[in-house]
Amino acid sequence: MQGKMTLAARILFGLAFTVFGLNGFLDFMPPPEPSAEGGAFLGALAATGYFFPFLKIVETVCGLLILIGRYVPLALTVLAAVVANILMYHLFLDPAGLPLPIVLTVLGSHLARAHRDSFKSVLAA
Repeated sequence: MQGKMTLAARILFGLAFTVFGLNGFLDFMPPPEPSAEGGAFLGALAATGYFFPFLKIVETVCGLLILIGRYVPLALTVLAAVVANILMYHLFLDPAGLPLPIVLTVLGSHLARAHRDSFKSVLAA
């Protein structure tokens, strides 16, 4: 059963980041309307000119790696910071969108646990 749950988590997690990453370039899903605070924050990030293209490349590449099952621990490590920021954004600036980051956190945590042997040396004191 654990294997099937991990495969399902890997597919859902990888698909989410692949789809949302590609949406940053292809714009096939309109983004939800952010709160006033969230909109100000996102506007500041967009004003840098580099942040969102870089983020969407990272999401797409890591999502694809997770989907195909290659370099999954590396992709999980990179996406951990992305998931943490998405979660904090919704906790503090736009709580209406909180369910998806919670699901992503649960899926990512399950995958990290499934690949815990890959993280042993990084987590050693």
